[in-house]
Amino acid sequence: MEFCPTCGNMLQYEMRIPARFFCRTCPYVCPLLPKVSIRRGVQLENKEPTPIAVGEKSVGPTTDAPCPKCSHGKAAFHQMQTRSADEPMTIFYKCLNHSCGHQWRED
Repeated sequence: MEFCPTCGNMLQYEMRIPARFFCRTCPYVCPLLPKVSIRRGVQLENKEPTPIAVGEKSVGPTTDAPCPKCSHGKAAFHQMQTRSADEPMTIFYKCLNHSCGHQWRED
């Protein structure tokens, strides 16, 4: 869509030779060239993905949630919408005890 630089209304397209855009409100007319010119944009570069977790180290937030398997008091968590939008989010936990690493969820 193109808009009139004078009054801001949407321009109408008219197929005639040469084709043109025109404004129904004011006398603005923009003739279209018969040739199309392609402008080259900026070249995109491949980027390395950013790691979310490095090794055993958890990047996410932690909370005081007891593990149901080993009763360790700290766990990392993240939330995700697994059901419809009017339902609460599901919380996924991972025990921060290195020998346990148990994962569980709360619906």
